[in-house]
Amino acid sequence: MDHQSGRCRLGVLTASRFDSYLSRCRFPSTSERVTCAVSGGADSLALLVLAREVGLSVEAVHVDHGLRPGSGGEADLVAEAARSLGADFRSVTAEVGCGPNLEERAREARYAVLPSEAMLGHTADDQAETVLLNLLRGSGLAGAAAMRADLRRPLLGLRRSETAEVCRKVGLKPFCDPSNSDPAFRRNRVRREVLPLLNDVFQRDVVPLLCRHAELAREAVEALDGLSADVDAADCRALAELPPVLASWAIRRWVVSVSGSAHPPDRAAVGRVLDVAAGKARAAEVGSHWRVRRSGGRLFLEDGSPLSARSGGGEHSAAGSIRRGEPKGETGGG
Repeated sequence: MDHQSGRCRLGVLTASRFDSYLSRCRFPSTSERVTCAVSGGADSLALLVLAREVGLSVEAVHVDHGLRPGSGGEADLVAEAARSLGADFRSVTAEVGCGPNLEERAREARYAVLPSEAMLGHTADDQAETVLLNLLRGSGLAGAAAMRADLRRPLLGLRRSETAEVCRKVGLKPFCDPSNSDPAFRRNRVRREVLPLLNDVFQRDVVPLLCRHAELAREAVEALDGLSADVDAADCRALAELPPVLASWAIRRWVVSVSGSAHPPDRAAVGRVLDVAAGKARAAEVGSHWRVRRSGGRLFLEDGSPLSARSGGGEHSAAGSIRRGEPKGETGGG
């Protein structure tokens, strides 16, 4: 492979030993410069390899969470891989805050220091795990849709075993993160215990079935998004005129958009908001420190956090805000 131009030589797309993989990937045109989040694991290294293979100009970014000693060695591995593939390299540090759920805190810290358009190395196996985790969290239709198959996650059509094969073909030895074997993390138990058990019970590989379920759920999510796109979810009369399922969906999108929450309100919270909209209650808690109240036929979402109180508080009632939000689910991978 030409390290400066990937598969493109003299404007002609050459044959690639990775064509069978690339046919199931979603990469942008070869004229673009992209950022790839590369941890040093097989999935993210394969992302780097395949992005270069299609001729993209790539900056590989390694995020050091500082959670274990010797993590600098992973950055060195990524830096060397990037150099060998003709990609730029940058290492950044992400400070992981205190609190429960280390996986989620590390993910949020990582995403906070990465460019919003950075490509991630999630695979079909990650998608299947996410579907199961979200279903068992009761996260509804949006959770079942799991991760969106788009340019940010170009490898969702590949299996984890295939990313390992990509690395083997180019002579890269991925870093094996010991935390990926720690049973304290729920995703690891789903990966190592639940999915193998389901494969045994159903006598087949269930990952493609779970990914197909995510695709069907995504179609339904996009249909509901389209139907609610022009709905002013803060308008009590507009909500009353909608079918209950669409009114609930519009409220979830509105709350996520205004609050910036990573997850939509649960079913009980949505029911409380509908009661406020219908005049059955004056105000209701939506979750965490957010509450909704009604005034003049409109709903207002108020931030009751201590920080907001010190800064004078805040309330929101935005007709167009529901267009910006999207219910989010749990993601993972390396």
